[in-house]
Amino acid sequence: MTTKIVIIDDHQLFREGVKRILEFEKTFQVVAEGDDGCEAMRLVEEFQPDVVIMDINMPQKSGVEATRELIEKYPESKVIILSIHDDENYVTHALQTGARGYLLKEMDAEALIDAVKVVADGGSYLHPKVTHNLVNEYRKLAASVAHGGGGYIPTVEIRRPLHLLTRRECEVLQLLADGKSNRGIGETLFISEKTVKNHVSNILQKMNVNDRTQAVVSAIKNGWVEVK
Repeated sequence: MTTKIVIIDDHQLFREGVKRILEFEKTFQVVAEGDDGCEAMRLVEEFQPDVVIMDINMPQKSGVEATRELIEKYPESKVIILSIHDDENYVTHALQTGARGYLLKEMDAEALIDAVKVVADGGSYLHPKVTHNLVNEYRKLAASVAHGGGGYIPTVEIRRPLHLLTRRECEVLQLLADGKSNRGIGETLFISEKTVKNHVSNILQKMNVNDRTQAVVSAIKNGWVEVK
C-alpha cells in the first residue's frame, strides 16, 4: 500500500531534500507541499494524506498551531513535527497538540523513513536524541516526587531483562536509551545496521510495544537500563 505524505516547510531547499529522501522509498508518495502552517488544513482536506510532516517554525502560522487546528478538526491526522530544538519543553508542547512524531532537522535519511513508517502504522516516533532527553527528565521528575521534591536521584539497581531478551538485545536496548541511532548502535557493537534493525524489531515484539520510544520508557520504568 502507498503511504501518502504532505510536507509543510517554509525552506524550499530543505523541503525538496526531504521529498527526495522519501521518494527513494517505493511505498511513499509525496502528494503535496506547502510553505506555511496556514496551508496545512487545505492540503489535508484536498489530498487526505496518511502522514503530514510539519516544520515547527514558520512565518505566518507555526507548526504547533497548525497541528493543533488540524487535530481538532481531523483527530485521526498523523503529524510528524520537524524542529531544530531538542529541548523537552518544545517536544512536550508539540506532542500535547496531538503530533505523533518529533524529528530534529539533523536527522539522517534512515530516521526520516523509519519515522514515517512507524507513524503511518499508528505508532509514535521521537528522534533518538529527543527520546534520551525526555526519559532523563522523566526519571528526574519521578525521583523528585518520590523524595519529597528534593530532586535527589537515587542509585537504581539495573536488572537486565535476561528472562525476556538475549544479552545482545539488552545491549541494543541500553544503546536505544542512550539516544543512539541504528547506525550509532551498529558502530558501537560492530554489527551492521540491518542486524541492528532485526534486534530492534525483536525487542519491540518481545516487550509488546509499538515503537522505540515506548520500549525505552518501559525499560526505564522497569529498571532495565541506565539513564546517563
